[in-house]
Amino acid sequence: MKKIFTVLLYISFTFLFSQQVELKKVIDSSQTFTGKIADIPITIQLNYTGVVDCNQYQHYVDGWYYYDKYKKKIPLTGIYDYYGNLSLYNFGSQQKQKSKVFKSRITSLQQVEKTNEIAQKLLPKESIILENVSVITKPVTGHFYFDKKVQPIAMSTRNVMIYRFNNYLFLPNNKKINTYDIINKTGGNELISYTSGENGNRVLLYFDEPSNLNACGQCGASDGEKGYRILYFTKDWNYKSYEEFPIESCWDSMYDTTKTTSTDGKTIEYKIGQSDSLPAHTLTINISNASVTKSK
Repeated sequence: MKKIFTVLLYISFTFLFSQQVELKKVIDSSQTFTGKIADIPITIQLNYTGVVDCNQYQHYVDGWYYYDKYKKKIPLTGIYDYYGNLSLYNFGSQQKQKSKVFKSRITSLQQVEKTNEIAQKLLPKESIILENVSVITKPVTGHFYFDKKVQPIAMSTRNVMIYRFNNYLFLPNNKKINTYDIINKTGGNELISYTSGENGNRVLLYFDEPSNLNACGQCGASDGEKGYRILYFTKDWNYKSYEEFPIESCWDSMYDTTKTTSTDGKTIEYKIGQSDSLPAHTLTINISNASVTKSK
């Protein structure tokens, strides 16, 4: 009987361990990409070096690329924007000096729109232009300019964003998702609890994120978006969808909120006053079964 109990205990612990859900935050400030210039394999490595102005939509980058066959690094400098469009330049023997001049001439959105015009006045030796990038429907493509010749360039990725607030959810069955890809790009998620059932699995997250990543504009750099999210999965931990339940919001002028926690700490109740788009209501967070109930 003792042996049976020991075996059952071991199986239970093994099952619980295999079903564990974890959330890890990783901020990327550099990325490495592979691709081809006119069917010749290349590698590009880029580092985020700052924002153009108070917006987070346009970024400076520095790095290099090489042809995989030779692995001789060729320096690059340039600009990329929120949509993943990239403009990269190699100024030859004057790379360091001209890169500094190039960046000094691009300090606003209006100047970013003239990036290539500004760069060409500095006579780049090589240019890599990736425009109208779609991070969803197709791999990134563009053109490579060298010595008055133009060659097609294709990257083996659908997303060339360099600076990323990644929130990785590690799930059972060796599965992983990134909230950056399925929710938004601002991160700020915390794992609260998760549960499994016959109809599928749920993960409860708390979020506390900037209302606007930009330091300028409405709600600029404001830590005004807080609340809960439920992520829904199939029984096999395939992602289905998510629901969001805000408790504070700069965008929605949602600030009139009171919080009550049960004595056992298993439930939290928020009474939320009327906001710009929602009537007054109550949210009950059940941590034990990873659920949120909304009532009047």
